[in-house]
Amino acid sequence: MSSSSVRPTTIALATVGALATGFLAYAFYFDHKRRTDPEFRKALKRESRRIAKAAKEEAEAQGAQQKRAIRQAVDDRQEEGFPTTVEDKESFFMSMVGQGESLCQNEAMHLEAALCFYSALKVYPQPSDLVAIYDKTCPKPVIDILAEMVAYDGSMPLSGLGGGSGSDAGGSGGAIDD
Repeated sequence: MSSSSVRPTTIALATVGALATGFLAYAFYFDHKRRTDPEFRKALKRESRRIAKAAKEEAEAQGAQQKRAIRQAVDDRQEEGFPTTVEDKESFFMSMVGQGESLCQNEAMHLEAALCFYSALKVYPQPSDLVAIYDKTCPKPVIDILAEMVAYDGSMPLSGLGGGSGSDAGGSGGAIDD
């Protein structure tokens, strides 16, 4: 008596073939349904609109949350205060710029980097010149956050912050009105 056994590779190939056939059959069914059934098309459009609306609401909520975080960070930094003597301002400025430059490299730390640049900007004697440098050297997301911080603060008379193109601003530093 000969024993006829099925090899495991044959079983595996048959299983993969059955799954592929099932997937293709579903794809053809879905395509046919999409092309011929108006209710199915409407349902797909409704689902697409619902997903787009949810994504838009999430983006708006995230933007509002970021604005709250920016305002809280600025308020906290102002409560801490800023140095008053020239020597303290100079060392504080150098420290904040160094921290900001190192934090800039990490996308998750853009708020903290912008806060460091904001602090340096508060003690710098010529903020417009410093903003022009930031505009040329910092990534655009950091510049945008910094612009929101300056706008919220209101005590620094700057215009044009965030109007540049971030780190890809060729040689033009025309984002600041003197």
